[in-house]
Amino acid sequence: MYADSTGLNDLSGRVIGCAFTVLNTLGAGFAEKVYENALAIELRAAGLTVAQQRGVKVHYNDAVVGEYFPDLLVEDVLLVELKTVKDLDDAHRMQCTNSSQSDRFTALPAA
Repeated sequence: MYADSTGLNDLSGRVIGCAFTVLNTLGAGFAEKVYENALAIELRAAGLTVAQQRGVKVHYNDAVVGEYFPDLLVEDVLLVELKTVKDLDDAHRMQCTNSSQSDRFTALPAA
């Protein structure tokens, strides 16, 4: 359903909309985990499947080289990392860049 860029863009838009709902409802100042939990609730209420802190395998040259635990995995295709910082720095940007390269990841089976 989300295999093409249009589907992923639509899904991303829905997630962003839910994130704004959470931020507008809770306001600023809470720990990341509070926003993660609230966003998971909001996404599920929007009819999306969400896994929190579910491991994904990281691949390099057809070999699994480790695991990564995104804050949220939406519809088994979209990794979501939440940040509660005033400004994003280069490390945050690199995390987003690496996370966006989905050909490097395979979701681990749900526990």
